Amino acid sequence: MGKSAALLETRGLPKEADPAENLLRRIRAREARVCVIGLGYVGLPLVRLFLSKGFPVLGFDVDPKKIERLRRGESYIRSVSPASLRTSRFEATNDPARLLTADAIIICVPTPLASENGRPDLSFIRNTAKTVAKSLRPGQLVVLESTTYPGTTRDILLPALSKRGLRCGSDFFLAFSPEREDPGNRQFTNETIPKIVGGIDEPSRRAASALYGAAVARVVEVSGPEVAESAKLLENIYRCINIALVNELKVCFERLGVDVWEVIAAASTKPFGFQPFYPGPGMGGHCIPVDPFYLTWKARKAGFNTQFINLAGRLNLRMPNYVVEKTQEALGKSLKGARVLVLGLSYKKDIDDPRESPSFRIIELLVEKGATVAYHDPYFPTLPAMRHYRHLKVEFAPLTEESLEKSDVAILATDHSSFNYPWIAEHARRIVDCRNAFRDVDPRWRGKIVKA
Repeated sequence: MGKSAALLETRGLPKEADPAENLLRRIRAREARVCVIGLGYVGLPLVRLFLSKGFPVLGFDVDPKKIERLRRGESYIRSVSPASLRTSRFEATNDPARLLTADAIIICVPTPLASENGRPDLSFIRNTAKTVAKSLRPGQLVVLESTTYPGTTRDILLPALSKRGLRCGSDFFLAFSPEREDPGNRQFTNETIPKIVGGIDEPSRRAASALYGAAVARVVEVSGPEVAESAKLLENIYRCINIALVNELKVCFERLGVDVWEVIAAASTKPFGFQPFYPGPGMGGHCIPVDPFYLTWKARKAGFNTQFINLAGRLNLRMPNYVVEKTQEALGKSLKGARVLVLGLSYKKDIDDPRESPSFRIIELLVEKGATVAYHDPYFPTLPAMRHYRHLKVEFAPLTEESLEKSDVAILATDHSSFNYPWIAEHARRIVDCRNAFRDVDPRWRGKIVKA
């Protein structure tokens, strides 16, 4: 009896001559149990996707509060309905021993930047790899979806999972498939967005492609995990650099007396060679403010300086300061003692995702300058706990005539569709518009609006 078969037999699992073929058979029959590790804005929609395709799904997270809510049939992410999770095929757990029961394990854990030096923080990936390795058995597929620099899957996950003597490509299978979740986007969902797959070897690629092929409209196979890891970085670096460009042009055109929004609208009429990007108060979301600097760090290790990425990062990080400067300009006096109402905490409109939102940095700068700050966001009746902004103490304010009229200035940071912009323009004393949301309001109120 081979090592793989012996391990399966000692765990009380069915003995198969070929773990790869057994896994593919179970995927095709939708008998394969899919385990998603990390039940946040990427992981929970992935749970919903595989459940909708008929797979049994195990959701794993170290946060007991998430597990408790899921077991009660609740969802803590607006885009994932509770009804989509209320099925006997779904189990939520924080017990690592349950990973043994999975056929495919998909890792969707955070990959932040270390706050002290801006280098990649792969502690979540490393700790997850150790947890998975403890119960890894023959026939399991492991896929990393967390965005990271090229080489992470091969250099960190592969050695960790191989420590107990199992061999990748024959005993277990390993691949990278970058998440492409776009919260709030109803046109493109995780079912319709093409899925890039890069396996460590041919059997791993086939297994990962089969798994995702059973759930999404199109799978794009690439030669290895490094290509898949790099493709995700390219996607976000492309956006980061173009957002930085249009933010710089916003400041430039403002000095020249030209409306950047009208310029973008005019340029967008060109049917080729131009894609519009729009300025804002800074970068938000987990991807664009973080991912480009994973490549910057990796490139430095290889002796290369990523000048475009570094410059774009500095420009985008500067935008909250610009918003605060325009706020002081709108007031015509010092911010000390001013009452400021910030409208919107989400990093983009109509979602309940505050990750890396520039609103928090704007609030921090306002408080540092002595302003009294309140906020309103229909998705956050209480200030969410943010890793870098735990020190902030600002109150939620209802959006009423009274709250607008008693504020010296309102800053529109996130242009939620639920905001009544003509009504806000009528009742606010002054407005700093970071999103061009007040472009169509009554001309009577335009004199109180400053674009930032």
